[in-house]
Amino acid sequence: MPQQLIRSALWLAFFAVILVSWAWMYMMSTGMGLDILGRPNEMARRMAAMDPRMDMYMPMAEFGPLFVMWAGMMAAMMLPTLVPTLRAYEDLMISANGTRAGWLGILLGYFIVWLAFGAAISSLQLWLLFGGFIDMLGLPKAPWVSGVLLIVVGLFQFTRAKEICHGVCHSPMSYFLCHWRSGFDGGLRMGLGLGAFCVGCCWGFMVLGFAGGVMNLAWMGIATVFMVLEKLPQIGHRITRPLGVALIMSGAAVLAWLLT
Repeated sequence: MPQQLIRSALWLAFFAVILVSWAWMYMMSTGMGLDILGRPNEMARRMAAMDPRMDMYMPMAEFGPLFVMWAGMMAAMMLPTLVPTLRAYEDLMISANGTRAGWLGILLGYFIVWLAFGAAISSLQLWLLFGGFIDMLGLPKAPWVSGVLLIVVGLFQFTRAKEICHGVCHSPMSYFLCHWRSGFDGGLRMGLGLGAFCVGCCWGFMVLGFAGGVMNLAWMGIATVFMVLEKLPQIGHRITRPLGVALIMSGAAVLAWLLT
């Protein structure tokens, strides 16, 4: 099969996975009785008010269903942010010994790391649920939770950890030049490394799902756009701190509203 045809087929499959993931998240959201803004209907409100300790099967109070939900969210939100990285690897396929197998290895390694993060945040959601901070739908039970999360994530935008992780995500070519390995195994190892830096850069946007509801499709879309913009070579480094300021101001506004 000609190389150009293989390239086109892989990219089409890549974007098909993203589209299917978003469609699946939409069906899950509507199936739970939520609209695109994560607002529940009457049935969903009754479900959200249920005690997770009740002796009956509740999917959103079990690790397995939550992990599957978060895995879908990882595919929908994080795979689009990998496009600049995969394009950078393709550029090196011309001047170095990169291969399509290595391209697939990077994709797999990256997603493995985000699946691990999905497992961790599923556990966090269960802790928040049984601790009384969020309801069964992942919505905060008190507005101050949203305000605090917005401020914490906004402050993280100014940290050295954010700067280092964003530097790698923003310039994957530099990472490839310093950690280059050929073949599928090499691509997998580089994908795992890039995924780790990406989690370090973007974890806050995922945690903010608990501020407005983890199945709020509008927030998912906005967060995805922000994360993609942060990784664009031309503008990524210019929006990180202004975004942090916006998040801090939003959190402060929520807390100020509670005090009035």
